[in-house]
Amino acid sequence: MKTVRVSLDDDLLARFDECPEVQQRGRSAVLREAVAAYVNRGGKRKRLSDAEIVQRYRDGYSKFPPVEEELSGWEEEAAWPEE
Repeated sequence: MKTVRVSLDDDLLARFDECPEVQQRGRSAVLREAVAAYVNRGGKRKRLSDAEIVQRYRDGYSKFPPVEEELSGWEEEAAWPEE
């Protein structure tokens, strides 16, 4: 394993160090994982589109629908936009 020097601005480094995973696993482990994920995507930054995010919510809720007890009592609070 080789040592690599990386420069980060002070604010970014402070925010990075505040992350629980960084505190638990250490900077190097988290950065190695982030670089591996980046390389495995072919060196492309992947951001989900709004449609992809909505679809992931739909998929998740269809696999694990909320139980009736969780939602009861909120029916009167719902506000739907007018079309």
